[in-house]
Amino acid sequence: MTQAPASYYAALGGHPPQTQIMTDRAVFTEAYAVIPKGTMRDIVTSAFPFWTGTRAWVLARPMTGFAETFAQSIVEIAPGGGSDRPEPDTGVQGALFVVQGSVTVTLDGQDHALTPGGFAYLPAGSGWTIRNAGDTAALFHWVRKRFEAVEGLDRPDPIFANEADIAPSAMPGTEGRWATTRFIDPADLRYDMHLNVVTFEPGACIPFAETHVMEHGLYVLEGKAVYRLNRDWVEVEAGDFMWLRAFCPQACYAGGPGRFRYLLYKDVNRHVDLPGRFG
Repeated sequence: MTQAPASYYAALGGHPPQTQIMTDRAVFTEAYAVIPKGTMRDIVTSAFPFWTGTRAWVLARPMTGFAETFAQSIVEIAPGGGSDRPEPDTGVQGALFVVQGSVTVTLDGQDHALTPGGFAYLPAGSGWTIRNAGDTAALFHWVRKRFEAVEGLDRPDPIFANEADIAPSAMPGTEGRWATTRFIDPADLRYDMHLNVVTFEPGACIPFAETHVMEHGLYVLEGKAVYRLNRDWVEVEAGDFMWLRAFCPQACYAGGPGRFRYLLYKDVNRHVDLPGRFG
């Protein structure tokens, strides 16, 4: 099946006119949150220490009643901007996914150019740097998670890739209507997080309520869908972000007329952390 050219939503910032009504699709519950694209305005951006020419929309962070395992931001770097000290915590790993422009990530003295669809996995303590050497603003997702080392497993290697170079893996029984582009080998247990691109053809669906131990962050890259989250049906479209607590029931219908695609974070490959034993 021939794949259509990839599309990545990247129109953030600005402010609506004073005449716009305030009713919106934003919702925050104990089981899930929907942060629509219309909330990602100039007024809600953040600045990070040791970054220049940069602003960010923080979509998720560990806090009571919200994300537990990860932080996710959309980062915009102006031409010439970037950081020689991007990650402040040597125990935290990162994954980048570029949706606009280009950035150069330098690791161990080697430059890696990332363009739209470009992915980088950066191990904890790897000392990477990033720069926008282009003449237009670059926009990328930055997912951060504290690395959980396992005795007897080697540390994970860095990964640099592009979605265009990876064949999607079809979900069994769907005739390719529901597929996942995986940047990290799911059988490689050195990695305790995945960042994938999930694609649904028009009319495709998740035909059952998934309930599982993985926490999710979903950013809609393209298209629209109706998503079942816990007990509610919500409409989502390109530019929206969803957070799903572990075991939150989830399913969806791709609304068409084009494909529905999202960037998916999940924590994987580790035993459940249990409280200490008594006695």
